[in-house]
Amino acid sequence: MGIIKRRGSSTNAILVLESPWGLDEKDNNRSSVVPFMQGIAKYTGDTEVFHANFYDKKSFDYALDCITREGFKNTIIYIAAHGYEDKIGNVKVDHILGEVSYISQRQNITGLLFGSCFIGKKTLEMEVYIQESGLRWCMGYASSCNWLEGTMIDAAIIGAMISLENGDFESRDIINSAFANAIAPFADNFIIGDDYSGEAVSIRDSLKFVCQPEGKGHRAKDVTDDVFEMANTLRFD
Repeated sequence: MGIIKRRGSSTNAILVLESPWGLDEKDNNRSSVVPFMQGIAKYTGDTEVFHANFYDKKSFDYALDCITREGFKNTIIYIAAHGYEDKIGNVKVDHILGEVSYISQRQNITGLLFGSCFIGKKTLEMEVYIQESGLRWCMGYASSCNWLEGTMIDAAIIGAMISLENGDFESRDIINSAFANAIAPFADNFIIGDDYSGEAVSIRDSLKFVCQPEGKGHRAKDVTDDVFEMANTLRFD
């Protein structure tokens, strides 16, 4: 399906695919990242937010198809769901990466952010799947992640990346700089979650970034170290 553009619609879009969180016994689909994304859209301007829930592979595929029917100049897909090992909300990570990569070029999907625990351990898979796709970046957490703090980090990153112009995606330095500006306000040594053994993990060791600039000769690459080095230059010693 080609790009469908509504008259008078915005230039950019944040597409949220979310699975119920159940953060406590009374959380009957109460918690959601959507209000945070709506705030980012209002802050950046010229941005729309679309939302769909998923519960398994079948509902994910249906939600992804529905939510990507309209095209924008700059689109970010935000997967917000519990993650563990190789699954997010009962869907294999490889399947999500494959499906999003497949539709990314025709729908101008530039970024994929995993707001899910442990998916940042899949940087090699991120590199493989976004290579030759329309995706220019991917981000995830390599540990468990506190829900509120992680959502605030996600919002900062999405706010920075949705503000980039088309030409900015041709430069790895510009993409990395946008990442760095987004995470600089967050302390590297803040404990964001735990590893599989229950040991505490810092933001520095959890956040993982993969970047693939537009243009021939560019390859998908884990740029995490570069991003944190740039972020450090934006802070006082």
